[in-house]
Amino acid sequence: MSNLLQVAILIAIPVVATVIGAAAAVRKQPGPKLLSGVQHFTAGVVLAAVAGEVLPSLKEEGHLGWAVLGFLAGIGLVIVLENVSEREKAHEEKILKGLIPRAAKAALPLGMLIPVAVDLLMDGVLVGLGASLGMTQAIILTVALTLEVLFLGVSLVAVLREGGQTPGRAVLWCFLISLSMVVGALGGVLLLGGASKAVMAFALAFGAAALLYLAVEELLLEAHENAETPLLTAMFFVGFIVIYVLSEVGSGMTLF
Repeated sequence: MSNLLQVAILIAIPVVATVIGAAAAVRKQPGPKLLSGVQHFTAGVVLAAVAGEVLPSLKEEGHLGWAVLGFLAGIGLVIVLENVSEREKAHEEKILKGLIPRAAKAALPLGMLIPVAVDLLMDGVLVGLGASLGMTQAIILTVALTLEVLFLGVSLVAVLREGGQTPGRAVLWCFLISLSMVVGALGGVLLLGGASKAVMAFALAFGAAALLYLAVEELLLEAHENAETPLLTAMFFVGFIVIYVLSEVGSGMTLF
């Protein structure tokens, strides 16, 4: 099976997960404790993927200067995207409070959808890049991405429904946004498959910065806002150890 086909099969999993999360949220929004537990668990998964898969591969590539540039570029982009998203949220809050009128026709929150699409595009590139390093890395990154977009589908549907979109259109838009992962993953395989070590170092550091920002500045912060108990906090460490175990089993480590 070709590398491109393997990545296409892998990236289809988070696409389906996005639709499942969106469809479930249309029927019933999850409670704050469930959301917090999922966010803690996902943050642990994402950090484990970065620590166990991305950073070791980045170290093997060498080129510290390119790695630093890639990290700075990645964090710069996610901060810009976060700023755009926050402006969209502030605008929506003003509408809900009646400070500004809502348009008669249901409008798409492009200020939120575009940053989400770009973020998923970067995540897809990282999966495609991981496949160039080894399928174990690609699988681990796909697991992390799948859990991330499950929560994303739930959140995105809520925003779209508040904006006046019908349930069917809200799920459809979630699906269309998720396709940016496919573009990123396949593009990562095609464009970075034979890339130099310097380019690989830049791309890996770029992706690592985006994932770290997601886990620390988004998932964990929102998890603490939704609900916080010792059991929910423990879900972070459960997510971390699950990915660690999967990674080590994939590398051939014996159980005892």
